[in-house]
Amino acid sequence: MAVKNTKLKEVVELTDKQERKTALNDALKKIEKNFGKGAIMRMGDKADTQIRTISTGSLALDTALGVGGYPRGRIVEIYGPESSGKTTVALHAVAEVQREGGTAAYIDAENALDPEYAKHLGVNIDDLLLSQPDTGEQGLEIADALVTSGAVDLVVVDSVAALVPRAEIDGEMGDAHVGLQARLMSQALRKLSGSINKTKTIAIFINQIREKVGVMFGSPETTPGGRALKFYATIRLEVRRSEQIKDGTDIIGNRTKIKVVKNKVAPPFKVAEVDIMYGKGISRTGELLDMAVEKDIVDKSGSWYSYNSDRIGQGRENAKQYIADHPDMEAELRTKVRHAYGIDGAADPDAKDADDQAKDKDSKDAPKADKDAKGTKDTKSAATDAKKPESKDSAKDTPKAKDTKAAADGESIDIFEGTDAKK
Repeated sequence: MAVKNTKLKEVVELTDKQERKTALNDALKKIEKNFGKGAIMRMGDKADTQIRTISTGSLALDTALGVGGYPRGRIVEIYGPESSGKTTVALHAVAEVQREGGTAAYIDAENALDPEYAKHLGVNIDDLLLSQPDTGEQGLEIADALVTSGAVDLVVVDSVAALVPRAEIDGEMGDAHVGLQARLMSQALRKLSGSINKTKTIAIFINQIREKVGVMFGSPETTPGGRALKFYATIRLEVRRSEQIKDGTDIIGNRTKIKVVKNKVAPPFKVAEVDIMYGKGISRTGELLDMAVEKDIVDKSGSWYSYNSDRIGQGRENAKQYIADHPDMEAELRTKVRHAYGIDGAADPDAKDADDQAKDKDSKDAPKADKDAKGTKDTKSAATDAKKPESKDSAKDTPKAKDTKAAADGESIDIFEGTDAKK
């Protein structure tokens, strides 16, 4: 009787599972009928689950972000004190988008964009879409229209603090407008976040910092525009100057720290240190040299820098200049550094990924492994024949046959271990 009850229970459970599956399929069909195909899907059905990125224009920052650049379809906030390099970091991203054949738009709410400086950073001014809106509502509506079009790869808003609500512009000087800008940003981000994700556009919001009054513990610094941007942003970058770069008595740039304060796509709190040179932007050779030294690709002994046992300069600035004067060495160093840091090559399409090279090597080594395995069998047979007591000489030769077997086994194991590790 107990056996019958158990079987009956199993049948009922199986029927329930089938009914639940049928009900779920009916619900999915109804949702797709009402809201369109793709409104709901299983994660396994979606082919494009890998995060696609666009390089920041800085190899050190690409590494700090953990995914090789700014993720597409996400919101990025860059904030920091005045003259710290926020606009420079954003303009480098614009230059990278244009270099890959994409379209970039720049909403200059501060009315402070310098076209000549942007040109020196690699920005194609003729193809850059520029807007200088009169009000905050107008600037955000323009951003929404550009994102919704699906034809723009990057939209930069410079800056959130300069997006002044229309009511504040029309009002009198000294009128209190409590929370007006925060409500404006909250509404705009609610509208923008969905279309940004669908069109795979990157939205970069540059922001300033303010100080809260009466804060006794913790940092009094905060960013204007309310708290909505902090929540909607996938990545938040804090840009600060750390020291000055001098050529004799002349100040020629700043050593800048870019801290990843928030990161939803990789571990946060990593720091990238770059040289921002006046009139030139981020020094590509400076960050390349620092990263190469960290991975022992370039040797540093005292003030001297050496590469492949050849001295390339005394002092950091001289070594940077030497690398800049030798493009072949720079390209070779860049490839080695990218492989050493495991950057996937999204920022440099010409550089072949280290994993692909390893896979090619494994495919070439596969026939060799089979040959070695066959050789191992032959060696075992030789060892078995050597064990037969035909003569003293053959007995003496037996250990050598064992050694040969061990060597062949060791070589075969190394090859297959490399293949397994790669898999």
